[in-house]
Amino acid sequence: MSRADLPTRTAYLVKQLELAMRARLDAAVRPYGLTTIQYTALAELRRHPGLSSAQLARRSFVSAQTMQELVARLELQGLVRRKPSGRNKRVLQASLTAEGQRILAESDGEVDEIERDMLADLDPDQVTALRHALRLCTRRLLKD
Repeated sequence: MSRADLPTRTAYLVKQLELAMRARLDAAVRPYGLTTIQYTALAELRRHPGLSSAQLARRSFVSAQTMQELVARLELQGLVRRKPSGRNKRVLQASLTAEGQRILAESDGEVDEIERDMLADLDPDQVTALRHALRLCTRRLLKD
């Protein structure tokens, strides 16, 4: 078997998809004053209000320090607010402000369009199977 006949590594295909998606997302959310990571953080706070910066960092695959800086910037922009946790006053829980909800809702249409485009050649069962497979692969790699 020649090298040209070797199958493309799945890891390479996933990275290609990530890079293509990142480029499209960056362009889509830029007009709203956001980066892809900021959009991701806001979307996670919509799904899970009250997360700490450390929790957001784990969900966004960035360092805790990077997320701390990102959340501080989002707070300065008026998109999130932080308050001390009831259990540990040193832990700050973040949540969306009304402005953060508005910006996220406005940018969602652009992100939805990118996802529709990405999945256009798949039928609904394939989309479900893809999401399931991606979750399983991610869980496997993140397990201790």
